[in-house]
Amino acid sequence: MPKRGYHHGNLRQALVDAALELIEQKGPTGFTLSEAAKQAGVTPAAVYRHFEGRDDLIAEAARQGYEIFADLMEYAYETGQPSALASFEATGRAYLAFARRHPGHYVAMFESGISVNRTPELAQAAQRGFAVLQRSADALSEHIPPEKRPPPQMFSAHIWAMSHGVVELFARGAPGTRSPFTPEDLLESGIGIYLRGLGLVPPDK
Repeated sequence: MPKRGYHHGNLRQALVDAALELIEQKGPTGFTLSEAAKQAGVTPAAVYRHFEGRDDLIAEAARQGYEIFADLMEYAYETGQPSALASFEATGRAYLAFARRHPGHYVAMFESGISVNRTPELAQAAQRGFAVLQRSADALSEHIPPEKRPPPQMFSAHIWAMSHGVVELFARGAPGTRSPFTPEDLLESGIGIYLRGLGLVPPDK
């Protein structure tokens, strides 16, 4: 169903919003630019005044998603302060929350095949979000002697992978995957076990 009328100047955003709906319904490769135009209530020719092709449209949806993602991660990090551990755990929960609240953006970012290096703007937006997780990992490892300190880049990447895995398998209803535990419990317990193994939190935490 076509969207309500748009004002001159926000057609570009209307097309992104249409693409996000179609991504949720059909996946990132399941729609055409013509369908996005129809969803936005404009002619197909209007799309090409703003985007060269479907991948450019999806890339812009991904860029906007990374901006939202970064804002959520930064907010989560600040809510955990001054505790480095609380901030670190909060960023993991923010990942789950983002995937649930913004499924179209999430798919555009992580499942569309669009490289984060497609444009400098997309790369910058992506880096901002992951920089928050890196910052929280750095703070969490400060009390460990340098010679015993695991590379923060490594364990922040591990937490990212764990968060992504929980989202894909249990938070987004992947076929055939069930767990008696909530995605939040799975992620929190997984992070706790992992950090204890690294000696980053006390055994009884």
